[in-house]
Amino acid sequence: MLRLSAKALGFSFASICAALYAACAAIMATVPKETAIQFFNSLTHGVDWGPIIRFDMPWYEMLIGITEVFILGWLIGATIAALYNVSADKETG
Repeated sequence: MLRLSAKALGFSFASICAALYAACAAIMATVPKETAIQFFNSLTHGVDWGPIIRFDMPWYEMLIGITEVFILGWLIGATIAALYNVSADKETG
């Protein structure tokens, strides 16, 4: 049975998560506050992000955030690959 590389899947998932984080930051930096709130509200049906969205985030907090998201994404992707490989080994063994 096919085995997944934990490093490769972890890096792929982490890269996607970091890209989404960067896209979110770019949206918040380039559009007016009300437009950003409307955009994020449309993504999460019924959740009003207006009272909790913070627009005055310094660049270093954004750098910390994207690093944290990358690390968490890598851990999630690697865990998915490891669990898949364990279940695949049980099926063939």
